[in-house]
Amino acid sequence: MSEKIAKIGIITASDRASKGIYEDLSGKAIIDTLNLYLDSAWEPVYRCIPDDRDTLEETMIDLIDNEKCCLVVTTGGTGPSLRDVTPEATESVCDRMMPGFGELMRSVSLKYVPTAILSRQTAGLRGSSLIVNLPGKPKSIKECLDAVFPAIPYCIDLMEGPFLKCNEDEIKAFRPKAK
Repeated sequence: MSEKIAKIGIITASDRASKGIYEDLSGKAIIDTLNLYLDSAWEPVYRCIPDDRDTLEETMIDLIDNEKCCLVVTTGGTGPSLRDVTPEATESVCDRMMPGFGELMRSVSLKYVPTAILSRQTAGLRGSSLIVNLPGKPKSIKECLDAVFPAIPYCIDLMEGPFLKCNEDEIKAFRPKAK
């Protein structure tokens, strides 16, 4: 029996990166981090799009409903500027919100920068998939994923998604012991 390949969506919300004005280092940081974390087979489904709510919503829906991603990780669009609409797009497409992800990421980021309180990242569930919003800076992406990723494989388990096996030398997923 072959192992099911997990599809994971990566969305970079950036007007300038989507136009090729600069390289998308944030999306690459997510892929690099997930490559470190995951021992199980996975396939990135990458999109670099403008900071536009309709485009964000359409892309999240497409990655989950059509591409069948069990997890969608976004970067960018979580600050207070008028173009930062990723949390609103996430909430719009989700059935249920998971506010603990954003709370933990902000608390971790506050150890590094006082402006972490300006971040509005969140997470939510659409069908049997999880969407997690990350900040836009590659260093912050790794710090935030280090904090929340231990809960992600079990969340995916609970939604009957593919089993995400972690490289325990890099990150230890928490799964309750079987009774």
